[in-house]
Amino acid sequence: MSATLGTGSLELRGLAKRYGEFVAVQGADLMIAAGSFLTLLGPSGSGKTTILMMIAGFTEPTAGRLLLGGGDITALPPEKRAFGMVFQGYALFPHMTVAENVAFPLRVRGIGRAARDTRVRATLDLVQLSGFADRRPAQLSGGQQQRVALARALVFDPALLLLDEPLSALDKKLRAELQEELRALHRRVGRTFINVTHDQEEALSLSDEVAVLNHGRIVQKGAPAMLYEHPRTRFVAGFLGKSNFLHGVVQGDGTVQCGPWRLHHAAPPAPGTAVLLSLRPEKIALGQAGDNAIEGRVLSSAYLGAGHAVVLDTPIGPIRVHQPAWRAAVDPAIGTTISMAWAADAATIVEDDDAPG
Repeated sequence: MSATLGTGSLELRGLAKRYGEFVAVQGADLMIAAGSFLTLLGPSGSGKTTILMMIAGFTEPTAGRLLLGGGDITALPPEKRAFGMVFQGYALFPHMTVAENVAFPLRVRGIGRAARDTRVRATLDLVQLSGFADRRPAQLSGGQQQRVALARALVFDPALLLLDEPLSALDKKLRAELQEELRALHRRVGRTFINVTHDQEEALSLSDEVAVLNHGRIVQKGAPAMLYEHPRTRFVAGFLGKSNFLHGVVQGDGTVQCGPWRLHHAAPPAPGTAVLLSLRPEKIALGQAGDNAIEGRVLSSAYLGAGHAVVLDTPIGPIRVHQPAWRAAVDPAIGTTISMAWAADAATIVEDDDAPG
């Protein structure tokens, strides 16, 4: 445990940051359970990195408070918070060996040589770099450098580990491998991890919870599956994966009129209500029966290995479908007209936050 702070939940209460007239973060309220892995997810400029820097103590909030285990840390400088931090570019010292890089936080804390060496060996073993102690950063791959940065951030046993897009510099295959390792590392050390990313797949695969940001606001927070299956707004549905959006009006029989289609929905609101349906491409089946069966002409079809990404022209615009490639029911050849269907509970009603006014 950190010598300065105890462990406990981290709470953001009305946290805000302004730069003149520009509002980077607007009244963020967030509870992060001790020992959990939370990801701040959003597009560039959404405020996620600003929130991370306020948690770290590098950026002073304009308003609001930060509480750790119930204690107010808003005014504490970074060195008093003693949180571990992994930056996007790793920020390793090129003239130092791996062991010296990892030992650096212990040296500045006045930890003796024998205790330093013991902790460094244990931490390098934790990140699977026990045989790399005498190498310099230039002799390491990108993935190995990332592990060194993680070891340096963990070696003094911080209450929180803050991760600022730590995997963004890696290629896709290595990034996927490091995601698995980072998740396993979180389980082993049992500390609170707070990660920042704009990569939706990374957020879904790593996190216990995800907080989705847009325009400086936290628009929805929850477990990855809950956010993906039950997005509250069009933005969340569109940013966290792909989605088709269908405008309609609920009819007296409970169906939803979308253009020429009467669509069945599992839980429609009152008749006369205008709704926006979010329908994931993988929940639509080509060439099969279902509650909602329509036809469309194939505009494009891309083979992706595990499946086909198909776009069909329909009376209400393009509909995107993801069809597994293995034993596909139909061949989505461009120009052909094929049927598609989905279950009544496949679509989710979302708030149209892109609507004017």
